[in-house]
Amino acid sequence: MTHNKNSELTYHFEQFPIVPVTFKYKNKKTPVIESLLDSGGDFIVLPKPIATFLQLDLKPACDVDTAGGTTTLYQTKLDMLIGRHDNCILYKDQEIHVSCREDIPILLGRNPIFDDHKITFKKQEHQLTLSPINQQIHKSLPVDF
Repeated sequence: MTHNKNSELTYHFEQFPIVPVTFKYKNKKTPVIESLLDSGGDFIVLPKPIATFLQLDLKPACDVDTAGGTTTLYQTKLDMLIGRHDNCILYKDQEIHVSCREDIPILLGRNPIFDDHKITFKKQEHQLTLSPINQQIHKSLPVDF
């Protein structure tokens, strides 16, 4: 990651737009996980193993058709940190979905990422920039995360 401005998060990627994310539920926290910024997805989707690790309380949501076939989604809320401890955005009590599938990456869909940021893709430079519209960039790990 490079810091272009105080009001942006910029990431370098090779083939796919990847963003570092950490999830927290109650007292359990994941390590930083590279997550796919998914402009074709409606919401944030975690694979089942991460939900199991965090011991998420899941509620049935819906069945969805995906490129890999139909899957069942579950819904819950947790805290999510985009970025790293020295340059990050915190989402408290963020609604996410969990897929029964284990073979998918974390998908960061349009809600809330695309709603809350101006997003710039520079494919030739292998660069992705998130410029928050409604969120604050923290220069250190927030105390409540």
